[in-house]
Amino acid sequence: MQVEFTEFVLGRSQALLRFAYLLTGDRHLAEDLVQEALVRAHRRWSGIVGAEGPEPYVRKTMLRQYLSWRRRRSFAERPVADIPELATADAAARVAEADAMWALLRTLPRSPRAVVVLRYYEDLPDAEIARLLGCAESTVRVHAFHALKKLRAALANDRQAAPTPGGRS
Repeated sequence: MQVEFTEFVLGRSQALLRFAYLLTGDRHLAEDLVQEALVRAHRRWSGIVGAEGPEPYVRKTMLRQYLSWRRRRSFAERPVADIPELATADAAARVAEADAMWALLRTLPRSPRAVVVLRYYEDLPDAEIARLLGCAESTVRVHAFHALKKLRAALANDRQAAPTPGGRS
């Protein structure tokens, strides 16, 4: 039992950490989420290793924990170390765009954010997302619709507020 669990952790921990990071947007919270899910999986290891393997159980545990965590952390302020110099303007633009998208994603409520991550990062069908979230497929579609609508509106507002080259904002 122990060897199989250790092999699973060594082989899949990076993928689980990426999944958790996409849900939380914070490396430390992602690590906590993975650790807690693996602790729970270890307790039930012999009962969860089946035809699909343990990963669906661990991911579902992570998702449930993410959706139900009572201790929330504010994401309004993000402390950082010294910001490194970027080599090119293109790299700076890509980093700025990615940061802006993460900031927008963090504005979504937990369930719609989970739907966006599961649908567009994990590439799961609506039926699987509904099963993981314990809701109807129509609820998944509604969450996705409203999340994308909110993200599009925020992007449109950001574009309107952005200064024009050579002009005034």
